Amino acid sequence: MIFELKGKDSQSKARAGKITTDHGVIETPIFMPIGTVASVKGVHQRELKNDINPDIILGNTYHLYLRPQTDILEKAGGLHKFMNWDRNILTDSGGYQVYSLSANRKIKEEGVKFKSHIDGSYHTFTPENVMEIQRSIGADIIMAFDECTPYPCDYNYAKRSMHMTHRWLDRCIAHLEKTPFKYGYSQTFFPIVQGSTYKDLRMQSAEYIANSGALGNAIGGLSVGEPAEEMYAMTDVVCGILPEDKPRYLMGVGTPINILENIALGVDMFDCVMPTRNARNGMLFTAHGTINIKNKKWEDDFSPIDEMGITFVDTEYSKAYLRHLFTVNELLGKQIATIHNLGFYLWLVREARKHILAGDFRSWKDKMVKQMDKRL
Repeated sequence: MIFELKGKDSQSKARAGKITTDHGVIETPIFMPIGTVASVKGVHQRELKNDINPDIILGNTYHLYLRPQTDILEKAGGLHKFMNWDRNILTDSGGYQVYSLSANRKIKEEGVKFKSHIDGSYHTFTPENVMEIQRSIGADIIMAFDECTPYPCDYNYAKRSMHMTHRWLDRCIAHLEKTPFKYGYSQTFFPIVQGSTYKDLRMQSAEYIANSGALGNAIGGLSVGEPAEEMYAMTDVVCGILPEDKPRYLMGVGTPINILENIALGVDMFDCVMPTRNARNGMLFTAHGTINIKNKKWEDDFSPIDEMGITFVDTEYSKAYLRHLFTVNELLGKQIATIHNLGFYLWLVREARKHILAGDFRSWKDKMVKQMDKRL
């Protein structure tokens, strides 16, 4: 993987970059749609490619390990071939899913024993086998196995957890050196900064991660319920320490406003379930605010879903029609809303990139934040 900085904003820490992998170019800042189980929910790969058009999507190690299982993925020739996606894929390490199974898992130094949410069977994730699983999945960017701490989190727990995440990182790196690529292209490894919302822990963790010498770095354990101001404060601290010549990935973030504010702090890569999950509940994100399409006020509004027309659904269907689809619980409604939201998120990060390169990102960002912070 090669990362090049293409431009910086003089009024903030925002950057525009270019990542090149064996599956093509990723222009940053970038948003990565979530393809949890080898599918971005409700979206055909053709629509994903032609209409939403992301340079990279995200797959989920925990879910893919349980179903379809790694032997099926290996027989298919890796996740790219299995799901017929020829662009970049990033896989998370499963650490966050294991964190969210709080009632059904035990964390020890060796790794995490957990109960499958599907059939109750027991499994163990260790730094070593998670590296092997991600080799088998075959993503272009793979993540270190870490523990994601909850919020709020006791200082001593956060500290112990952070040090264990660092020890696990060393084990991931040692094991990767002995585990070859599987499908004839390279995989890039990103370690993850932890430390909850404690500045001293975040600084320690960022230094440890920076010193690991990886080609890219991630910030984990944020967007787990803490106020946005705390998230921004931690991101700012960490971005001040992580190397400037490597991409920075803020995991699991967030709203369109969160994304713009974190771009301003120096983050390059984002992923979040919000555009897809909220779409399925009838919430649409637009440049002028959010729309709850289920509200009665849209019942006889025959204007296009979004005049900006970022994707084909925005001008092909009216608000009244989309509201009707949600009222009758028609699956097409969820699909339309999903394509709209993902199209908007990709438009937003690409506009941010244009404004960084043009030198007026800060003023554009401030205007957009004000505009988007409305319920329509």
